[in-house]
Amino acid sequence: MKSVTIQPFSLNGRVKIPPSKSLSHRAVIAAGLSIGECAIDNISMSEDIIATCEIMEKLGVDIKQLPSGLKVCGKGKPRLINEETDSNVLQCNESGSTLRFLIPIAMITGEKVIFKGKSKLVQRTLKPYYEIFDRKNIKYTTSNGNLPLEIDGGLKSGIFELRGDVSSQFVTGLIYALPLLDGDSTIKITTQMESIGYIDLTLDVLSKFGIKVQNNNYSEFKIEGNQHYKKTDYRVEGDFSQAAFYLAAGVLGGEVECSDLNMESLQGDRVIIDIIKNMGGDIIIKDGKLRASKSDLKGTIIDASQCPDLVPIVAVLAALSDGTTEIINASRVRIKESDRLKAMATELNKIGADVIEREDSLIIHGKPWLKGGVVSSWNDHRIAMAMAIASIRCTEELIIEDSGAVKKSYPEFYEDFKSLGGKVNERTMG
Repeated sequence: MKSVTIQPFSLNGRVKIPPSKSLSHRAVIAAGLSIGECAIDNISMSEDIIATCEIMEKLGVDIKQLPSGLKVCGKGKPRLINEETDSNVLQCNESGSTLRFLIPIAMITGEKVIFKGKSKLVQRTLKPYYEIFDRKNIKYTTSNGNLPLEIDGGLKSGIFELRGDVSSQFVTGLIYALPLLDGDSTIKITTQMESIGYIDLTLDVLSKFGIKVQNNNYSEFKIEGNQHYKKTDYRVEGDFSQAAFYLAAGVLGGEVECSDLNMESLQGDRVIIDIIKNMGGDIIIKDGKLRASKSDLKGTIIDASQCPDLVPIVAVLAALSDGTTEIINASRVRIKESDRLKAMATELNKIGADVIEREDSLIIHGKPWLKGGVVSSWNDHRIAMAMAIASIRCTEELIIEDSGAVKKSYPEFYEDFKSLGGKVNERTMG
């Protein structure tokens, strides 16, 4: 297990924000479902993206890594390659996006497929898919609802009822698969749709690859069958959910400029700009870059329903603000890589914060400084990165155990942190 020791120090300078993991998944899958060669530029081969690429290769796609990105050669509809052993075993490792996006796509093959995962992914819910399988008499077996999941039945067009308040990933998975089926389909959302920004990303990528989806106010999606993904080249834009960590670093102490971000982005996590400004943070947009400078932050109310991935870093900002912050409508973050409400409450309180954990919220009474000490990442990339940013306003060194969790989405995080002046000592524990 790796750990890092971070000395309290302000971060200053410029950082190129890594490509959006959400868009990278979507681009690789869309390119793999097209016919012909697509260039996917500006992509980081994090553990999650590697998982998606490896399964797409098992579904008949040729993928080659280039210095600037990926060359993806799709064959149209997915098909299992039967030459290799366990050709129908699809290992998602710890990637929820990989699992939920690719279940409907793999079912297009009509063959038996087995989805496996590691760590917390084994237990992350797939209930919305199970409910569809039950209604449509699709045979499947699980381990008490957990992975491995064996599916023995193809996907057929029709009407699909789906909850919108568990994860938008289920909607995305179906929207990718249904255009390739014979016959038209409709997805009916049976609850309020949360994480709408992620649906917007899906629809935008699909439109660029020639797929048409009729969106009726996020309550219903009508999808014509027998569509074809058109090969296209795609550049992945910078990730606002990762930029959030460095924007927070800037306002907590120093000045940080973030580049390679699309200011017109559809990413829901772009709301981090508004959140920080509402807390009194100094952020300006200049020449297509975001610059965050040291600010006196004030507590506020933050609705996390549309931006769940921001909860860890926003909790850090709240812990170091004047007054009380409430992070509300956040129950879904309990079913991420870790229970992020419990994780952030536990780890911030260890280092002197005042965080109260409620069922679907955090109530945080801010302080000017935290004390430092030893914290755990909970094997969650966003917890590790959020706690690293918290070190800026600690009075003593901060040790993050299981710090290597950042490889899931941002392998270069500590290098970028050090490039801004961060004092990080990495070591491997026995």
